[in-house]
Amino acid sequence: MSAPQDALDLRCYLVTSGTGRRTVDVAAAAAAAGAGVVQVRAKETSAANLLDLVLAVAEAVRVANPATRVLVDDRPDVAWAARLRGAAVHGVHLGQDDLPVADARALLGPEAIIGLTTGTLGLVRAAEAQRDLLDYIGAGPFRRTPTKESGREPLGVDGYPELVASTALPIVAIGDVTCADAAALAGTGVAGVALVRAVMEAEDPGAVVREVLAGFGALPSRFP
Repeated sequence: MSAPQDALDLRCYLVTSGTGRRTVDVAAAAAAAGAGVVQVRAKETSAANLLDLVLAVAEAVRVANPATRVLVDDRPDVAWAARLRGAAVHGVHLGQDDLPVADARALLGPEAIIGLTTGTLGLVRAAEAQRDLLDYIGAGPFRRTPTKESGREPLGVDGYPELVASTALPIVAIGDVTCADAAALAGTGVAGVALVRAVMEAEDPGAVVREVLAGFGALPSRFP
């Protein structure tokens, strides 16, 4: 495991889309508004282009808010390369078909942040069995989303309490979450919500982030 889990502010977690300048600018705006995590996701681009994007996002986020953690979706190798170049990249988010968690941890080291996608009770329990290697898990979809087809049934608000109760890992809800959902999801015990379109397509990304943070209330005292 990386730095203590309680050092992570997962309340508002941005997953980027796109590969252009707007992606970098929105990531910086979200960080400036208080997003605790920015995950760079660009599944259709090449490794070289993804690395360039990660480097650009990491620098923009570092300038906007050095406390925001930058993660790379799916690609521990790209995260490793960015870190090797001195970028403020803090880890990786893995899917069920990506490099196994233990191998990603071996590659990135004990200080890296590693998250894992889940969404069913069985997957959450399997992640719990790897708790010493993980920092958090994502769980979804909250509702059906056009950006990613998981094949899993939507959880809705009522699906999260059972998952939260089955693991000591912090859970981030994902899947067409909007800022209006934040308060209800906070009440389920999840540590935060991941947003894609709600932030990336917003006229004022920072305002969306601030509304999500308001839905979760003050930063819990366990966070530094």
